[in-house]
Amino acid sequence: MVRTFVFFLCFLWLLPAKSVFAREDKSWKLTSPNGAYEMQITQKEIASNKRQLYYRLNYKGKEVVTESELGIQLENQLFESALGIENDPSTYWCENLEFKEELRNTIEADWKPLYGERSYIENRYQELILKFTKFDEGSILTEGRHGTSYDKRRSYEMHLIVRAYNEGVAFKYFFPESTNGLFLHIVGEQTSFSFASGTKAYYERWAQGPYTLQPLKNWEDEGERPLTLELKNGLYVSLLEAQMIDYARTKFKLKLDEENTLQASIYDKVDAISPFATSWRVIMAAERAGDLIEHNDLLLNLNEPNQIKNTSWIKPGKVIRSGLTTVEAKACVDFAAAHNMQYVHLDAGWYGPEMKVASDARRVAENRNLKMQELINYAATKNIGIIVYVNQRALANQLDELFPLFQKWGIKGVKFGFVQVGSNRWSDWLHKAVKKAAEHQLLVDIHDEYRPTGVSRTYPNLMTQEGIRGNEEMPDATHNTILPFTRFLAGAGDYTICYYNNRIKTTHAHQLALSVVYYSPLQFLYWYDKPANYQGEPEIEFFDRVKTVWDDTRVLDGKIGEYIVTARRSGSDWFVGTITNTDARAIAFTLDFLEKGKQYVMHIYTDDGQVQTKTKVAVNRFLVKSSETLRLQLKASGGAAIRFTPANKENEKKYKALPKKVF
Repeated sequence: MVRTFVFFLCFLWLLPAKSVFAREDKSWKLTSPNGAYEMQITQKEIASNKRQLYYRLNYKGKEVVTESELGIQLENQLFESALGIENDPSTYWCENLEFKEELRNTIEADWKPLYGERSYIENRYQELILKFTKFDEGSILTEGRHGTSYDKRRSYEMHLIVRAYNEGVAFKYFFPESTNGLFLHIVGEQTSFSFASGTKAYYERWAQGPYTLQPLKNWEDEGERPLTLELKNGLYVSLLEAQMIDYARTKFKLKLDEENTLQASIYDKVDAISPFATSWRVIMAAERAGDLIEHNDLLLNLNEPNQIKNTSWIKPGKVIRSGLTTVEAKACVDFAAAHNMQYVHLDAGWYGPEMKVASDARRVAENRNLKMQELINYAATKNIGIIVYVNQRALANQLDELFPLFQKWGIKGVKFGFVQVGSNRWSDWLHKAVKKAAEHQLLVDIHDEYRPTGVSRTYPNLMTQEGIRGNEEMPDATHNTILPFTRFLAGAGDYTICYYNNRIKTTHAHQLALSVVYYSPLQFLYWYDKPANYQGEPEIEFFDRVKTVWDDTRVLDGKIGEYIVTARRSGSDWFVGTITNTDARAIAFTLDFLEKGKQYVMHIYTDDGQVQTKTKVAVNRFLVKSSETLRLQLKASGGAAIRFTPANKENEKKYKALPKKVF
């Protein structure tokens, strides 16, 4: 008979001829290198013969997570005959672990990413590894004069690995290699996150869903990750997941028997053989919401270093989507070449109905007037790459044939469509497919519900992913001001920015600004637009100049759901994007991110109803210095896009100083 037991990381002193009932509580403390985070782990008796592991977390002396459980749930046949208490199911939910040893490490392993939101990433943390021993069914329970004892011990280990960074804390459960080949059937976790009364969360049911700010009660369903919360003590907190490559995707559900408590909820059962680790559970805290964004490299640090030796072919860039004919695609190639874009994308349908098994992605559908090789060759003459969409149905059936074929054609990337996400089976398949794409020098963009967990550090050909309510759903401006503090904490997001389409619910300057506020190494622009929509609007020069990867990123100001001001640097140039929600808003910020003692030309793009173009965006240029303050009056659902370039003598003669006015 198979029973369920839970590695609650509790233990007994299992010494021969010794009582197992009396043990003092044991605790460990781990702090971040700068001392801001302090995590305490405690092992204590919760009932006779039952010991439970808890943790609590503070940030700068303020409570983040109150006492919360740790544990992982397994199904197995341990202790059934030996314990002789088959009529007490609760026993199997708290099997006793014997504490073995602790290890501590101090790590400094800074690194330079191939691309990213920053060109240099600090990777510094304090690590605590707690090792526990578990006895299996080979252990024989005996009764002695002094109580219960164990003989003929056969055991395996489980480790709790905890890391404290300056940017946040993370922990995971690890089962090292076992001599008897431990088979794991993981059915859930006891990992929980308890908060003080009054905590609210930016709740989202699914990865492409809307957000609502809710208390930790009466949720309709599980909450998506990252889950960002506002605490009554003024802190902003986000719960995330890292290195989810062969585990089951986690969301957060309310723990019904504990108020203000969330529990990690995995998608489905996980079958594995040791050595095996769960994904990382990550907690970030900040006094300023923008600091969460500035610290989001934490997820990359929790993944393995780059595994691709030759990375010369991995090139970020801007993408325009084309219609599925040779004529339309060549027009997009010409537009891309003229506007400093790098890729043209052929979306669903080029090889037939994407959901049909009969559709063959090894060839263009017969009803499409699309000459693939001719297009690829034409694009190459203008240094433009072609990216194609392939549904997972075709990928799963033809993966070993498609990737070598696409490489032979000269395709530069593949957008995976309608991928299965959640189960450990499909998580494992998906990340192996990303690895295989790298073997054939193909960039990857994963669409639909997939959300990043930092794997792009290990396989940087995984450039971006959807998992976002973007312009395919045409969200409003309030939603757009929530995304930077929630979804974008996890990594790059393919929002599919539009510009000319009349369904957008924001101003045009708002859409311009999104190309800076939202990070994506493959940045899709003009999603529902066509080259013919462009009629010489002068502000398009901002899209022409904007980058998709950065040397530095700073959040100058912002409030979740209201507005944000983001500054990003590429070389000596700075780009700023600011957006507001559905309310008009006055915004002011200093230019102190610019180099002191230098003069810059500010190219500013703002909504202006007096401009005689269909997009109503004004373009102005002024000389500015780092000591100055910029004042903006943003329209409802509006924004502003700004570029700063170092001034030269010609500029100083051509442009005037920044006037004391509101733009």
